[in-house]
Amino acid sequence: MRFEFMTSNRILFGEGTLEEIQSLASNYGGNTLIVCGSGSVPLAPLMTHLEKARINIEVFRIHHEPDVPTIQSGIEKAKSNRCSFVIGYGGGSTIDAAKAIAAMLTNPGALMDYLEVIGEGGKIPNQPAPMVAIPTTAGTGTEVTRNAVITSPEYHVKVSMRSPMMIPMVAIVDPELTYSMPPSVTASTGMDALTQVIEAYVSIKANPMTDAIAREGIICGARSLKDAYEDGGNKTARSDMALTSLFGGLALANSGLGAVHGFAGPIGGMFNAPHGEVCASLLPYVIKYNVLALEEKIDSGETKKKYQEIAGFLTGNPNASIQDGVKWVVDLAEGLNIPGLRQIGISKSDFDVIIEKSRVSSSMQKNPVILTEKSLRAILDEAF
Repeated sequence: MRFEFMTSNRILFGEGTLEEIQSLASNYGGNTLIVCGSGSVPLAPLMTHLEKARINIEVFRIHHEPDVPTIQSGIEKAKSNRCSFVIGYGGGSTIDAAKAIAAMLTNPGALMDYLEVIGEGGKIPNQPAPMVAIPTTAGTGTEVTRNAVITSPEYHVKVSMRSPMMIPMVAIVDPELTYSMPPSVTASTGMDALTQVIEAYVSIKANPMTDAIAREGIICGARSLKDAYEDGGNKTARSDMALTSLFGGLALANSGLGAVHGFAGPIGGMFNAPHGEVCASLLPYVIKYNVLALEEKIDSGETKKKYQEIAGFLTGNPNASIQDGVKWVVDLAEGLNIPGLRQIGISKSDFDVIIEKSRVSSSMQKNPVILTEKSLRAILDEAF
């Protein structure tokens, strides 16, 4: 057996680890660009630590999921202020924007030269500017992944800029920063995190190391997502969900995902819907149709066994059936008030385009089984 595992040079996890930025920042130069969200998470604690380190600060706010024009604006601001490093402080979209900006600070050409699907998909030749990722939600795990997801309003799709060099140099995962997340965001991001560890566990690129990480992530997420949703101040639940998100990022960066994210990318580009809600709507039915397809394959025993294990992790019952696991996911989504695809704004007339775009997505290529167009349509029908 042969496999590779890549991640950040350094991961700091635990309550209060935000303060570590003070000693870290001085290693990267005197000027930083902080890429952050619209203001739901206070910047003051981060600013205080940076000011103590005598770092000059420029703030670049992202008010929506990052698109090509937004990233270009951030690049121009960083260059005009001679920023030597970038801090991503916020949710997954914010950190993705920071990763793309850091990469473009040191690489030639235009952003479209490096975007997959709609651009040239070229490899970045130079190491990005130093980048520190500080998530304030628990969902994507992008603080340890090698790509940045960027929306193209022109093409109505989400695409990636991707390189092993884009993995943040340092990831600071402080669960305290997630305490203020409202229940709806806790639910959406948490379902994304749980979906990622499940998909990474059954991906065709999974290996013993990603399996161990994904397995623990499933267990943490299953026992704590509902608790974090119902009580945002539950420290144990918040820590578990921060771990689920981090483990999802570690696993997916090295094993890939599957059909849920294969669908979610195109849907996210076509509709203004939270990524985690899309994942939650699709997850049980992707599991169902993956298993049905696996039953027709002679050599699929190992993957079916993994789905059986997942059911046990989710329900807490090692003897649970795969169908029990599917029902558990459906019940959880209902308990978190996650809407279906219909409520998100999708109509059945959109299915043809969604299927066409999803079939060529990178995540779909790592699904544990090739799904027919009939199965893909059935998944959308049941999630509708």
